[in-house]
Amino acid sequence: MKRKIAILGSTGSIGTQTLDVVRQHRDLFEVDMISAGSNAGLLAEQAREFDVNNVVICNESRYDALAESLKDTDSKVWAGVDSLCSLVRSAGVDIVVGAMVGFSGLRPTLAALEAGKIVALANKETLVAAGGLVTSVMREHGAVILPVDSEHSAIFQCLLGANGNAVEKVHLTASGGPFRTWSRQQISGATAADALKHPNWNMGSKVTIDSATMMNKGFEVIEARWLFNIAPSRINVVVHPESVIHSMVEFEDGAVIAQLGCPDMREPIGFALSFPGRITVGNKKLDFATLGALHFEAPDTGRFPNLRLAYEAIERGGNAPCALNAANEVAVASYLKGQIGFYDISRINEKCLSGLNFVAEPTLEDIFETNAEVVEIANGCIN
Repeated sequence: MKRKIAILGSTGSIGTQTLDVVRQHRDLFEVDMISAGSNAGLLAEQAREFDVNNVVICNESRYDALAESLKDTDSKVWAGVDSLCSLVRSAGVDIVVGAMVGFSGLRPTLAALEAGKIVALANKETLVAAGGLVTSVMREHGAVILPVDSEHSAIFQCLLGANGNAVEKVHLTASGGPFRTWSRQQISGATAADALKHPNWNMGSKVTIDSATMMNKGFEVIEARWLFNIAPSRINVVVHPESVIHSMVEFEDGAVIAQLGCPDMREPIGFALSFPGRITVGNKKLDFATLGALHFEAPDTGRFPNLRLAYEAIERGGNAPCALNAANEVAVASYLKGQIGFYDISRINEKCLSGLNFVAEPTLEDIFETNAEVVEIANGCIN
């Protein structure tokens, strides 16, 4: 039987690439629901192409335009996050792809997990902001989280070969972003246009900026802590500019298992959708004869302080990672608008983290309150 898929954030980078995987395997997958924040035009095109049952626009002011464009179809049109949370619980959905960007993905992800769904999670901010709560809900309701981030998918695939042996360390690889070889002085003057020129990956603007600041890798450290129940001290980051090795797992005897592939997000998306099987996704395959050398280096937290802040946040625990995520979302949005400089992002993040109203064991209400409070503080820093 076809697996029925709901895609949260279908018009973004991960969402569109998920639909490309489905496009290649219509015999295996059926798209039951798609959603977008405000891009009603592209959402309507996707609904038509994939004959989608339920279509949700989170920005309720765009509902009329979307409903009008789909009035001659059988698609049911909904508006608002509440509708999204209700629809992901539907018995007609087998897999929920969490491709929304930022803190906004938390509520619908929790709704899917409470319904016992398989969640193919690309929205790392969900685990960054509320990892303890999210994984607790997952266990309580017998749900499953399958990682879509290339690094976490790689770790997951490596662990499939662990045969129950204890893990000594996890190595998260990082490309180093567009500023890997730039001096701090050069980086300080980098514009958003400079930061968006990622050397290897095709991603959305927010995650591309996070890659340039290495906050993306810091968030992946926090995410790995919850996905694989491993202490932060055993999660290592290594810069690997070729982005061929997506991550590695080291065992007690010193053996290391790595997962390799060309940089293409459709590969981990396809693996999550088809797990435990594998499917072709039209990606370029590695040619080892022409691959050449692979390089590795330690990350420089002097030039990229956000990585250090992420380790500090997860070591502190509680609502600290949530605060860091909230500050970063505001700072990155301002940087993309040209309102602040590159290093202002990490300065704002550090200020919000150091001034946090700390909660050691936050409830879901605490998480939402922390997010709102820090967003206000970060906006105040910018203003």
